[in-house]
Amino acid sequence: MTTTESRLPNPLVLVPELKDIGGALYRATGNGTVPPTTIGLVQLRVGQVVGSTYLTVLHTGNLREAGATEESIAAVASWRDALCFTDAERVALELAESVLTPNLSGERVSDELYARASEQYDDKALATLIMAIGQVCFFLPLALIGKPLPGVSAAEQWRR
Repeated sequence: MTTTESRLPNPLVLVPELKDIGGALYRATGNGTVPPTTIGLVQLRVGQVVGSTYLTVLHTGNLREAGATEESIAAVASWRDALCFTDAERVALELAESVLTPNLSGERVSDELYARASEQYDDKALATLIMAIGQVCFFLPLALIGKPLPGVSAAEQWRR
């Protein structure tokens, strides 16, 4: 069975305040302290970790628009042994993955990982990176429960 629309009607119509929240998150993550490609890599990895085709397609497209290479986009799923990422991108990917993945032997984000992240990012950039992880996580329930159609613009799928 082919689905032609999201399971949930347009969330911006149902909860108009979402536009303000989304805009604030976009401005917070776009403050220039973290490259847009790094934010895109992190958000793509989150989409992969949670198994959301919608988020994976969305953030792959965003990365292409931001000028990321096809190699780096393809390598996000196996970033640990990919040679195309900088140390800053690697720690950003590790932070995102750590936030979303249980660690049976301790904290999700260890002091050692935080220290490595602090070596790559100043306090404002690190806070921005944290907000970028939070931004995509904020929209996870809409992606997983509402199930928007991958590759279809919000305007096209949320007509009702």
